[in-house]
Amino acid sequence: SNLSAACWSRLHPLNMFNNYNVTFYHSKALTSPYPGSHVNRSQVPEDKVGWLVEWKDYNPVEYTATSVLAGPRWADPQINDKGFSPKFNERDGEVERKSLSGVYVVENGRPRNPAGRTGLTGRGLLGRWGPNHAADPVVTRWKRDEHGNKVAHPVTGKNILQFVAIKRRDCGEWAIPGGMVDPGEKINATLKREFEEEALNSLQKSPEEKAQLERQLHKLFSQEHFVVYRGYVDDPRNTDNAWMETEAVNYHDETGETMDNLPLEAGDDAGVVKWVDISEKLKLYANHSYFIKLVTEKWGAHWSAEPGPECHE
Repeated sequence: SNLSAACWSRLHPLNMFNNYNVTFYHSKALTSPYPGSHVNRSQVPEDKVGWLVEWKDYNPVEYTATSVLAGPRWADPQINDKGFSPKFNERDGEVERKSLSGVYVVENGRPRNPAGRTGLTGRGLLGRWGPNHAADPVVTRWKRDEHGNKVAHPVTGKNILQFVAIKRRDCGEWAIPGGMVDPGEKINATLKREFEEEALNSLQKSPEEKAQLERQLHKLFSQEHFVVYRGYVDDPRNTDNAWMETEAVNYHDETGETMDNLPLEAGDDAGVVKWVDISEKLKLYANHSYFIKLVTEKWGAHWSAEPGPECHE
């Protein structure tokens, strides 16, 4: 899944963006050192992040990780390499170079991060120039007591939702299981594959065990689902020329019958996997807390016991 070596857990307070548009100041994409390296970004003041603000002295650091330059199958060549002429803002063969945030600017042959300057050019740890597409399956069920009754929060009286969380191997932070969309792969296939690999350890299963998992999961992943978020992700791996985008989708097991019979087992990029009670106290990787909050709003589930102003996008 081509993951970074460092993680950042809290959503920046100014990141109040709606589900389908990007009009926000990023913060994780400005952090130093860059994940998995000793490279420090050029500092970008908050008022200079936007490209519309003129900044003649802007002098970003150029960095692409050696693991990307080695030319693995998930990575593009360098922009000037012979025979490489990417079709930005469109489907380029099997590679989706369209952004979920709309048309992005291409300057001197390089795509420009739609959320603004990051203090770093090149691709860092990301394989693609421009958008790097990921998928995050949010699998939920109601918390139940030993009699099978839904458990409500004692203060809010709202039922408590649980979701399948993984502890990432690279940084030890809790997250939604997810990963990169393979070239030519449909998003719903990525969502299912990533969940199987990270939360059910399908890569280590026998063909018979894998077929059994497939049958059980088919019901959950073929039912009506809720697209939580589609768009830009404020990720510490982002650069001026390469950035993360995701589609987070909620698959809800209303009765619990499907997921109760599935043996959770950490695999691939996950160190630990378990059901986690959802509340505002969760500290999660990247924008994941925000995605989880949207899911609780969708189901009218418990989020916060603290009275306070509600945020409405």
